[in-house]
Amino acid sequence: MKRLLICTALIALCLLIALGLSYAGGDGGLYSNGYPVLLICAFIAFAIQWLVFIPAYIFQTEHYYDLTGSSTYVLIVLLALYLSAGSEAGLDSRAILLTVLVVIWAARLGPFLFRRVKQAGKDGRFDQIKVSIPRFLLTWTLQGLWVFVTLIAALTAITSKHSEPLGVIALLGTLIWLLGFALEVIADAQKSAFNKRPENSGKFINMGVWRWSRHPNYFGEIVLWAGVALIALPVFQAWQWLSLISPVFVFLLLTRVSGVPLLEKRADAKWGGNANYESYKRDTPALMPRPPKRSI
Repeated sequence: MKRLLICTALIALCLLIALGLSYAGGDGGLYSNGYPVLLICAFIAFAIQWLVFIPAYIFQTEHYYDLTGSSTYVLIVLLALYLSAGSEAGLDSRAILLTVLVVIWAARLGPFLFRRVKQAGKDGRFDQIKVSIPRFLLTWTLQGLWVFVTLIAALTAITSKHSEPLGVIALLGTLIWLLGFALEVIADAQKSAFNKRPENSGKFINMGVWRWSRHPNYFGEIVLWAGVALIALPVFQAWQWLSLISPVFVFLLLTRVSGVPLLEKRADAKWGGNANYESYKRDTPALMPRPPKRSI
């Protein structure tokens, strides 16, 4: 009963956060059928997760969790662009640029994560969660919040009634996005290639960009969403400035909640006490890349 109450409270909190951000980002933004477009996007983000949760729980599978999340990104940002296109102001180059960047990122990451889970056979994070309805539902609800809050800066700019021509800030934001995206792609590709080699079975990766950071893919993720927020920033007005929570949320999520802490704990349990691993951990930063202190 206590766990049920906690999960219910957390689900309600997720909805309240999304509701507040919807109206803050919608201040000066477009409405559709009397509702802020951002509120519609938030509702759909959660609805998709809850719909997929039903068969996921019935069949006790987490295989489609990440793919559902990435697909939701694409659907939501395209919906926002579509509704913006039908407004009096019409589309502008900033909205198109933001949509393209989000779609490229999601179209690459979603299938990559889906293939990884299918190859592994499962995602160990869900072993104890998926057998509990409230905990599993909370996990899907959190993904809905993750999608919406991560997208809030881009969605606010896409649906804003205020328009500004693309300039130096947008160019800088795009370059930052490209840097983060490239780092994430390279890190994922290097780790996949490393894990495919039979001689690396049971070993940790310490080559390529992974010599510069223990989690270079997460650093790339944080950087690219900072780039998205920077592109969106010039059209923010009044309460829309709260949409800058997007890159902060991504940073906190990956460094304090579900990213680095979980993987570090798993790695310590697997390789803790191994001299090479302890040396790698001591000499290589957890997140922000820098040249390794010594040859590994």
